[in-house]
Amino acid sequence: MALAREEKIEIYNLRTLGMTISDLSRKFGIGVSSVKYLIRLINRHGFSVLTERNRYYSPEFKLNALNRVLITKESCKSVSIDLGLQSMGTLHLWLSKFKQDGETVIERK
Repeated sequence: MALAREEKIEIYNLRTLGMTISDLSRKFGIGVSSVKYLIRLINRHGFSVLTERNRYYSPEFKLNALNRVLITKESCKSVSIDLGLQSMGTLHLWLSKFKQDGETVIERK
C-alpha cells in the first residue's frame, strides 16, 4: 500500500514529536526500514521531495547512480537518499535489471 503525501508528512511530524519508529510502523502499516528511509529522505530534501510522482530518470542518471553503487561501493540506501528517490527499492530494481540485461541501462517506454 502506497502512502499519500499527507500521510508521509504526518509520519515525519509525529516522529519529530517523539513517536517511536516502531509505533509509526504499526500505525501506518509499513516496515520499520521504510519509516527510517522516509525520515532520512525528508531530512535531506524537505517535503518537496514528496511531490514528484512517476518521475522520468534518464539512462545517464541511472548509470551514474549504478556506478556509485558498483564502482565506488556506496550503499544503495545512501545513494537513493542522496538522489531523492521516493523508494529505497528503485535503485535495487535498476541494479537487478542492469545485471539481468547484460549491464545495459534500460529506458522506460
